[in-house]
Amino acid sequence: METSDLFIRFGAATLIGLLIGIQREYAHGGKEREILAGDRTFALIGLLGCAAALISEQFTSPWVFFGFALAFGTLLTSAYFVGAWKRSEVGLTTEVAALLTFIIGGLCFWNYLALAAAIGVTVTVILALKFEMQVIIERITREDVYATLRFAVITAIILPVLPNQNFGSSPMDVLNPYKIWEMVVLISGISFLGYLLIKMVGARLGIGLSGFLGGLVSSTAVTLSFSQRSRTETSLAKPFALAIIISWTMMFSRVLLLVLVLNIELFSILWPSMLAAGIVALVYCIYLYYQQRVSESGDIQFSNPFELWPAIKFGLFYAGILIVSRAAQVTLGNTGVYLSGLVAGLADVDAITLSMTELSTQSGGVDLRTGAQAIVLAAMANTLVKGGMVVALGARALRNALLPAFILILITGVSVAFLF
Repeated sequence: METSDLFIRFGAATLIGLLIGIQREYAHGGKEREILAGDRTFALIGLLGCAAALISEQFTSPWVFFGFALAFGTLLTSAYFVGAWKRSEVGLTTEVAALLTFIIGGLCFWNYLALAAAIGVTVTVILALKFEMQVIIERITREDVYATLRFAVITAIILPVLPNQNFGSSPMDVLNPYKIWEMVVLISGISFLGYLLIKMVGARLGIGLSGFLGGLVSSTAVTLSFSQRSRTETSLAKPFALAIIISWTMMFSRVLLLVLVLNIELFSILWPSMLAAGIVALVYCIYLYYQQRVSESGDIQFSNPFELWPAIKFGLFYAGILIVSRAAQVTLGNTGVYLSGLVAGLADVDAITLSMTELSTQSGGVDLRTGAQAIVLAAMANTLVKGGMVVALGARALRNALLPAFILILITGVSVAFLF
């Protein structure tokens, strides 16, 4: 091993340890407060792990590294009991972080530099998010915990054992149990991320932020909630309109992200129309923002997206859209695909997006341009439904504030998809 390469590995171990140590120093109030290990100590721990791995290699025995780890673990245990006795501190966070830093040092020597850096950053982030994680714990309910655990357990058990193959003849040949449940997990994960953010910061940080976070979970829920509220709080029509448009913008972003992750070729065709519609919505958001400066606290009620029955319903809906889209394509060609996109978009954009993403990858399936246009039609149909909610349930001032954006989004999305 060259000396320069060796220096890089030891340097990486030192820097990662220093990063974790700085966080620990900051979290405990600086150098004025007595702590188990600070920035310098953690840097030395990283060096110790790297040196232990070097010595282990020289002796051609992994037991040397385990011996160092055992000795270091014994030292940490002693320090823990001393701290618990003197300061009545029973937490193990710093001790576990120190042990991980030792292992990271070993990984650096073994040239797993990317993995070591990733673990080091992850450890630092977890340590830094103590307050935010406490906020989440305070705000989650027993039902949230049970719903999340049920979904996690059932997904972990079911997904690995589902057959990863297609069954039957056309149009049933598009059904793949593993991929269908995989899409359920993907959509539920995105929804749960939005739900988690709402739990962290709360929906009471302002109407606009509620629209942003709510759009990750359900732009329809945001539209319905603020449309109803606009009838009793007419002076807040423009703030409500801003939140609704923000949630619609998030819907376009969510669709693009799904396609980007699952089918890069379809994304290359889809992005101009979806981006154009999203930009129109974003520009109108900026316009509404400068038209109103009212900050209002308000809550939108969202259910935990990790409920089992809604997940199963989405899976069945997604499978149904796959079959209908495939059958429509076989019998009616592209016209059938467009019709299935329009009908599916009235209820849900994600299902038809995933369906077109899947069908466009199959031999003899939907061609990329037709699939992209079907997704655009679904998004526009969904926007039409939400616009109908505003018209039917919202106050006149809200309708007036949203009407220009509603028309521009529909015209832009359809025009770019079919005329360019």
